[in-house]
Amino acid sequence: MLRKGRWALVLTALFLSPVSSQERLQLCAACHGPDGNSAAPDFPKIAGQHHDYLVKTLKDYKSGARKSPIMAPMAANLTARDIEDLAAYYSSQKGLVLKY
Repeated sequence: MLRKGRWALVLTALFLSPVSSQERLQLCAACHGPDGNSAAPDFPKIAGQHHDYLVKTLKDYKSGARKSPIMAPMAANLTARDIEDLAAYYSSQKGLVLKY
């Protein structure tokens, strides 16, 4: 079994390769789950987040304005189209629902 640090290296290598937005979704799913509802407590649930929030967050990881040793290399080679596609997909997924 790979440790968390080794997963980051493997996924970073994959993200640095030229791939389509659909393939990027599969890479994101490794940590965030196929629909953005991660089962692992170490990785945030991103399903149902606002589109603008996801775009800003990914752009901030890419620029270095937001720090994360895992997400920064993942976002480094994202194109504007990749960011829009990922944000559109995850914002359209059903996220956490709170009952009052």
